[in-house]
Amino acid sequence: MKAYQTAFIDTALEANALCFGDYTLKSGRNSPYFFNAGLLYQGKALATLANCYAQAIIDSKISFDVLFGPAYKGISLAAITAAALYETHGIDVPFAYNRKEKKTHGEGGQTVGAALEGKKVLIIDDVITAGTAIREVTDLLATENAELAGVIIGLNREERGKSELSAIQEVERDFGVSVASIIRLQDIIEYLARRDDASMLQRVRDYQQQYGVDTTC
Repeated sequence: MKAYQTAFIDTALEANALCFGDYTLKSGRNSPYFFNAGLLYQGKALATLANCYAQAIIDSKISFDVLFGPAYKGISLAAITAAALYETHGIDVPFAYNRKEKKTHGEGGQTVGAALEGKKVLIIDDVITAGTAIREVTDLLATENAELAGVIIGLNREERGKSELSAIQEVERDFGVSVASIIRLQDIIEYLARRDDASMLQRVRDYQQQYGVDTTC
């Protein structure tokens, strides 16, 4: 596990954005951990978050022209990551985001920020649960004559949905792009092993055994 991935987990734990315990997910599953990126709102946490996303994008080697943040959480993620890419890596890319409702006055349109036409677009978000937001954005990109370059998220739960595939694997299959992440469930397991938290480590491993996907496919 790389230093920025450890920093991401440390920061998420400090902000209670990543918690261990007993949680019932929207899917009805009982999970030993829970992640809520919405709790990463302090300046220090956002600075770390931005640098982690920027480094994960660099590591992914995904080629793109514009960062796109789906409303609402993705908007701030796109903005801070674009700034971090420039400040830390000297990469100057614009960002854009969508409105929940199309604006009919002023500049109008359904998107705000950089023009998308003819551009390769990297979607940035916190997690992919069912893939609904990603599919909505890809429909929007099609109307803007833009190309989906890939997706970057904070956490890949590496967890299957109703089928044997995870929502992330379904997105990769359906759109032919890569979905990269700052950390995966396996990184959380490695982190717990380093902390010598045997009880929680076993619970997360049991959860992975029950609901995890085959990451080799």
